Amino acid sequence: MRLLWLIVLLLAAQAYPQSAGPEFPNPGNAHMSRDKQRQLGLEAAAQVYQQMPVLPDNSPETQYIRELGQKLVATIPSEYSWPFDFHVVAQKDINAFALPGGPMFVNIGTITAAANEAELAGVMAHEMSHVYMQHSAKQASKAQTTGLLAGIAEAALGGAVGGTVGELGQMGIQMGTQGLMLKYSRGDESQADAVGAMILYKAGYNPKALADFFKTLESQGGPAQPQWLSDHPNPGNREQAIEKEIRNWPPENYANNSPAFQRVRQHAMGVKAYTGEEIAQGAKSGQWSALNKKNGATFNPIGASALNTSASGLAPSSSPKGHAVSLESVLASQRMLTADLGPVKIGYPENWQVMMPKQRGQSVTIAPPPGISDNGVGYGVVLNGIRPPKGEPLSIDDVTRQLVKDMEQNETLQQVGDPQPITVGGIQGRSITLHSVSPFPSANGQPQKERDWLVTVPQRDGSVIFMVFVAPESQFDRFQPTYEAMLTSVHF
Repeated sequence: MRLLWLIVLLLAAQAYPQSAGPEFPNPGNAHMSRDKQRQLGLEAAAQVYQQMPVLPDNSPETQYIRELGQKLVATIPSEYSWPFDFHVVAQKDINAFALPGGPMFVNIGTITAAANEAELAGVMAHEMSHVYMQHSAKQASKAQTTGLLAGIAEAALGGAVGGTVGELGQMGIQMGTQGLMLKYSRGDESQADAVGAMILYKAGYNPKALADFFKTLESQGGPAQPQWLSDHPNPGNREQAIEKEIRNWPPENYANNSPAFQRVRQHAMGVKAYTGEEIAQGAKSGQWSALNKKNGATFNPIGASALNTSASGLAPSSSPKGHAVSLESVLASQRMLTADLGPVKIGYPENWQVMMPKQRGQSVTIAPPPGISDNGVGYGVVLNGIRPPKGEPLSIDDVTRQLVKDMEQNETLQQVGDPQPITVGGIQGRSITLHSVSPFPSANGQPQKERDWLVTVPQRDGSVIFMVFVAPESQFDRFQPTYEAMLTSVHF
């Protein structure tokens, strides 16, 4: 019988301190559970990968969009946030859409059309706000009472509408040969503008950038008007409404652009992209499903592979799959941000991401995106918490010993040496090194040893927060200063 059971203590990532200013509204009740919304969104996102050309996770565009997306996510209050994950569609048209529960897709054409990072962030913040306000789920209730169901193309679905797809139709999501598009009311648009402006402001961008990009879209006009505008009707006086909304917010030194945006925008201009018509034709023949599979573009929501406390989950005799990772792609930036995870705050490199658990019992992961594979986390830190059963008070040594035993049995790690005292956030904990096999092969394609540095810290309520810092043994010294800086930054 196991003495300890895992609980998630780290509930939210507030990686950017929120200044005084606007307060996020309560999104209200959608009359649909969060789990159900997430399920529907994931089902729909998987359909996108079947019907549209999606860039693989290791593309510069996808990595950049995910970094920018997580910066925006970090501003949202934990009690209202969702496990957002971000993807890029190789489509020339200007469009972006977010599905219930958090999956979000941004077209290549949107990246190249934005004048600066703030405008691109504005489009993304607006889409995220639809998820935040649960507009699609609320439309489901509205559809059930009014009988207004969104049309779903039978040619794309291959038969009768029912099950998950039928529910998507009731949520105002249209699925056709060009993918998934959400239809919003003008009232929805006004709310998404207001919440999107708040996200931009709290992430350090000028919220006026939201209106600036809308003006760019509207200036195109004519029959070639961007799809985004037809799905997101102008609620009227959009720019004036946004300016009125932000008028009394405390002034900030806004960031409008970044070298990373300029590099990715330039690279995106050279990426093979397709028109809506080409995508529609390709969807009928199964072209995109085959192309995505060939390119390694598979639907794996961010954080799905970050569920093991060992970070690898491979037995020492197992062979890692995938390709070696370049050191430059995972090395930490010297600039640190702060993630507020509820019971603990911790600094982390600016170019790494905070990935939240999708359900109770799973871990929080802070890692560079290229440092995560389907087999686990190869670079970064995994955080979680344990609590001894009631009536069984255990010392930090007892808890650490049991945790190591559990990892050796279930996570295939091997202890190296004895636990040593370590002080974290003014509290004495324990530090111990373990070894496993990295999920990434070495440069010559062979399995390589991984070092897993476990740190356990007791809390006043009897629980213990633990962190596992991970890197290949041969490279761990390059990451040690970053990991030590992260530990020094911890506050409980």
